[in-house]
Amino acid sequence: MATQAHDVVIVGGGHNGLVCAAYLAAAGLDVRVLERRAIVGGAAVTEEFHPGFRNSTCSYTVGLLDPAVIRDLRLAEHGLRVVQRPFANFLPLPDGDAFRLGGAHTAAELARRSPRDLERLPAYAAMLARAVAVLRRLMHRTPPNPGEAMTLSDWLASWEVARALRGLDLAARRDLLELLTRSAGDLLDAWFECEPLKAALGWDAIVGNFASPYAAGSAYVLLHHVFGEVDGKPGAWGHAIGGMGAITQAMARECQARGVRIDIRAEVAQLRVDGGRVRGAVLADGREVLARRAVIANVNPKLLYQRLLPRDALDDDTARRIDAYRCGSGTFRMNVALSELPDFACAPGTRLQPHHQSGILIGPSLAYFERAWFDARSKAHNPGWAREPVVELVIASALDDGLAPPGAHVASLFCQHVHPQVAGGWDAHRETVAQLMIDTVDRVAPNFRRSVIAHSALSPLDLEREFGLVGGDIFHGALGLDQLFSARPLLGQADYRGAIAGLYLCGSGTHPGGGVTGIPGRNAAREVLRDLRRRPRPSPP
Repeated sequence: MATQAHDVVIVGGGHNGLVCAAYLAAAGLDVRVLERRAIVGGAAVTEEFHPGFRNSTCSYTVGLLDPAVIRDLRLAEHGLRVVQRPFANFLPLPDGDAFRLGGAHTAAELARRSPRDLERLPAYAAMLARAVAVLRRLMHRTPPNPGEAMTLSDWLASWEVARALRGLDLAARRDLLELLTRSAGDLLDAWFECEPLKAALGWDAIVGNFASPYAAGSAYVLLHHVFGEVDGKPGAWGHAIGGMGAITQAMARECQARGVRIDIRAEVAQLRVDGGRVRGAVLADGREVLARRAVIANVNPKLLYQRLLPRDALDDDTARRIDAYRCGSGTFRMNVALSELPDFACAPGTRLQPHHQSGILIGPSLAYFERAWFDARSKAHNPGWAREPVVELVIASALDDGLAPPGAHVASLFCQHVHPQVAGGWDAHRETVAQLMIDTVDRVAPNFRRSVIAHSALSPLDLEREFGLVGGDIFHGALGLDQLFSARPLLGQADYRGAIAGLYLCGSGTHPGGGVTGIPGRNAAREVLRDLRRRPRPSPP
């Protein structure tokens, strides 16, 4: 077979790979993207899961996508349109009541439940806003990369961190330290007394995070989920018309307009290493695609170093630490076709109402979250899932009627907690857990089960096999303090440069971490172009 060569080869056509490709092509490089699946977009795709019913297969809501990426890749011009939820969250409660978070609803709910919390909420929001301002500033920078020696760029990066922190007074620095190190549960308990409010805010701390909300470091996971915006509104979440695939299809169109070649059904079996340098990729069908300048991996670091690179290409310390790199989410993901909207006991009716268009959270308290995690973690009652799981239900068709036939609907179920590994393997238990998730929604919306036309389910194993999310980890690695900033994925690789010459990383396993942001891809492109002395380079906003 003929061997083809390009300036840059990107392994993995998820959103960060597409972002990176677009910036590199804009600088005049010949870029080729290799995607294993039959559709580009990685975990941010829209697919038909039952005849006539389409939905976002994995990631399902928009809020963290970087405004600079939207602007630079002309995503709106390529058809991307994002609509906001009427309010953030709707929580059916065990006593038959409900709690609504967002806008005027929050004030009304707290006025009758906890006037004290209503009074404290603005100070909490201001505290988060100060921390988010620092986080936004740092996430667009390449972290200091302490390795064998500190380079000039590392010193400059350290100075940038110091400059960002210098703008905070002592109280704000203490708040930031707490957000980086404390548990979300302890933080929220110190601020508030209303359990549904703490659950609505604390949900962000367990999303994709197989941990108790009282685990140290979970406050950062909460913070990580609130740095985004929709249409300039900080912390908001919305829906991409056409599903999450609308984002990556718009990215792909811009890549192609800039001359990027995107191959689907192009599974990379191994990276080719010669003379201590990565030279290209060997596909599963035997073809070779060579890279004249760089190979960029948009995959989980564990997958990259354990499966795609020969073991003898790594030094012993790197190999050992990658083996210990923590991956594993408590996530079980479902898409459900419905004949009608859920009829909630606490908010009756199958006619479209604003709560149907919000994030519907089944999980009334932090204690409920903790029990769900402990149940799955202990495996005391079954092979490894919560008997009373936490479920966020998002009915995408309530905001986007093009996803389902007239009168019908599609729903995303994002479920916590399940253990990444279960006895007998996930294939033996997938349907049992899927039925449990349906029953969990049915308890608060008694028409739900009978309205289910069809469903698809993705266990942690399915997420790994189909999308490369090792251990089902939606972040490509736990967002712990030991795996963030200069330590993501490892000390010495925080600058997007891999363990071998010619190798770069641009996925969610690099700074600033997971979520559909595009920031790792943008930052990585800047470092590649710096090494190749190419301009223009993406600059921090």
